[in-house]
Amino acid sequence: MIEEEQKYEVDDAFVLPDLAGTAPAGGRVRALPPVTLVARYLDTVDLRLARAGASLRHRKGDELPWTVKLPTGTPGVRHEVSRPGPKGRPPPELVELVTVLHRGAPLGPVAVVRTVRHGYEVCDRAGTVLAEVMDDRVTVLDDADLVTDTFREVEVELKAGDRKLLDRVGAVLRGAGARQGSFTPKHVRALGATAQAEPDLVAPAGLGDEPSAGDVVTEAIRKETGRLLTHDPLVRMRAPGDGGDTGVHQMRVACRRLRSDLRTFKPLLRKTWSGPLRTELRWLAGVLGAARDAEVLRARLRRTADADPLSPLDRGAVRRLDEVLAGRQRTALAAIDEALRSARYVALVDALVLAARAPRLTGRAAAPATEALPALVARPWRRLTGPEGVDGLDARSPDDRWHAVRKDGKQARYAVTAVAPTVGKRARRLSRALARVQDVLGEHQDAAVAAETWLEIAAERPDDHDLAVTAGRLAERERESVRRMRALFPAAWHRATRPRRTGWLP
Repeated sequence: MIEEEQKYEVDDAFVLPDLAGTAPAGGRVRALPPVTLVARYLDTVDLRLARAGASLRHRKGDELPWTVKLPTGTPGVRHEVSRPGPKGRPPPELVELVTVLHRGAPLGPVAVVRTVRHGYEVCDRAGTVLAEVMDDRVTVLDDADLVTDTFREVEVELKAGDRKLLDRVGAVLRGAGARQGSFTPKHVRALGATAQAEPDLVAPAGLGDEPSAGDVVTEAIRKETGRLLTHDPLVRMRAPGDGGDTGVHQMRVACRRLRSDLRTFKPLLRKTWSGPLRTELRWLAGVLGAARDAEVLRARLRRTADADPLSPLDRGAVRRLDEVLAGRQRTALAAIDEALRSARYVALVDALVLAARAPRLTGRAAAPATEALPALVARPWRRLTGPEGVDGLDARSPDDRWHAVRKDGKQARYAVTAVAPTVGKRARRLSRALARVQDVLGEHQDAAVAAETWLEIAAERPDDHDLAVTAGRLAERERESVRRMRALFPAAWHRATRPRRTGWLP
């Protein structure tokens, strides 16, 4: 679930104001019985979770005492996952959710926080809880249960209400003297400055006015490493029956872009460092790809089957095709789960965190980006435009030949995108135009693969004649899409290769 809250700093003399006016017409504010909550937080010895804005805790008295909270990138908004379990043993699935943060380092107790809470529910006319206001008096305890710090804060957590309600409650609190807080969690305040230090994963910092080639490489690696590791928990905590499509897709894109960047910038990187990293990223992309491909095919099946309402297909046969794909998807998702639990994956995450901090650069990386990078981008561009690329392509070329051009196009586009912040407007224009080319080639490939898949599944069930007929009709619809994309490609390619977009390439 998503937790959205606002924090306010108050002193001991603060008097909580009347909140009745924040409820909608006919609603009310309901006071809750005071409770005492004792939360024990687990982390690594160097507080990797806390520094990354995450937490793993056991809180006595909660129906589901174990909770993981993960940042979303938006202040005050976090993912929250709770599970049952005994005090001394965190549920393995919650420990796995923070794998990219602890990276195999042991987790142990680091803070005990006791909170005396006076809660208030803001309800609508029907009694639905829209928001909860919590007046918390917090005591921080050490290992011997001795008090090391105390403070007070007010939290406003959104339930079924909207952001306007948060603003109304906040205005009333500030009017009574509360100060807008900084979204610092209780245990982070309890742990002090160390918990508020920089996280292990270095985020993109932006490029200066005259960056070196190495600066651009480093920024690209940080961006895609962040994308990959941010989506890891979303893949792990997918609901039953949910393909986790967004997370899987984003992790796969990050793998592809990182591999592409390591290849494009190869002369700027130490070969003994970048080569093994590309190999491991290829492994992970392959694991993620099977699940993503099954998800894409299932969505395509539904869309293609419904494409012509005047010529409906056998719904039972379509359902049987989908059942086969669903089985493949379940198998692929199980393989992802196994891979993400492996020591190999943890080692890859560790390597990526180190790569984002300080990639192993060669002496050539010190050159100005504007001098060094265009020549590097020209390599994948020549491969795309040459006789083995678009120049050798025609409407009668086999599907795999078109697919090879698609892969070369993706490599060229990723390279152009990586240097666009330095090269400027013309590179951004070329990147956008290549994205449109990729849309055409992507649809071509998806249609070709789908047509082959429908016929392949039917061939495995020779006695199912309805399935064979339906698969054949689906395949014909897909082949029509293939022909349409081949007809659209020349115009898209012509727009992409206009001199105002490509003139900066040597």
